[in-house]
Amino acid sequence: MAEARIRRGGTARLSSAKGRATRGGRGRALKRRSWVDSLIEYLPVSEATLQRMASWAIVGIFGAIIIAIAIFMGLPGMARQQAADLAARAGFEVEKVEVRGVERMDELSVYNIALGQVDRSMLSLDLPKVRADMLRLGWVKDARISRRLPDTLVVDIVERDPVAVWQHGGQLHLIDVSGVVLQSVSASAMPDLPLVVGPNANLQTAGLNKLMENAPALKPMLAGATWVGNRRWDLRFQSGETLSLPEGDKDSASALVNFARMDGVNRLLGRGIVKFDMRDPDRFVLRLPQGKVEEKPMDAAAQATAAPTQDPTAGEEG
Repeated sequence: MAEARIRRGGTARLSSAKGRATRGGRGRALKRRSWVDSLIEYLPVSEATLQRMASWAIVGIFGAIIIAIAIFMGLPGMARQQAADLAARAGFEVEKVEVRGVERMDELSVYNIALGQVDRSMLSLDLPKVRADMLRLGWVKDARISRRLPDTLVVDIVERDPVAVWQHGGQLHLIDVSGVVLQSVSASAMPDLPLVVGPNANLQTAGLNKLMENAPALKPMLAGATWVGNRRWDLRFQSGETLSLPEGDKDSASALVNFARMDGVNRLLGRGIVKFDMRDPDRFVLRLPQGKVEEKPMDAAAQATAAPTQDPTAGEEG
């Protein structure tokens, strides 16, 4: 009996030892670390912090998915539109327009743009679009649009300055220094501005102004100018004479300076001469009322006297 018990006990003890050995072996297996665990040990944050970061990342991913779905279905736009409608019903809608800076242009076009927007809610009004529409008006050089709650739109306009009247295709247009057409004008209401004539003459207005700065004494006497052949100017003075200048900025400026000097010495303008031709840098030609011309070398032109000969430039263009 005792022997049997001893066997059973021994067996039991052996089994227990084996179990402990097995559990110990499993314990050692669980304690083995993967390369991920080793990498985490080198990070400057704790494992708990990493878990929180992972949780927030998962939340962020799901949130981004939800937002993307909402955008795809147009929910934000619907919400904005609903908010704009509520604001409009509450009185936050464009009902008044205050225009500043307008002196010459017709304000009606500004009001038409400001009050003609499809969505006039003060909250959703597209101010950049309103400004872009304003800048399409010829007179408007710049514009600033702002809201004044609850129902007023403030429009600050910077106008262009008219410097000439452009005649082209039988029409008269007021233009600024860069050649932008401001508005049409009638011959009976011509402003006191120089008249520029010819195709693309409006785009040469800045060059004409720069040219006339070389002879400031002649600038007040200028009545108009014709852009000839898309390459040079014929100047018309208030006393009725025409001055034909050569091509090129440098040559035309030099010729104009010489003419201003000669006019200052001999009073060429106002003497009944029809035309002065300085296209040839070596010759100065004066066309008289009878169709005759006087031609002198440029070095003696300041002392030129009438010696009529047949006009060699008759019928010549450009």
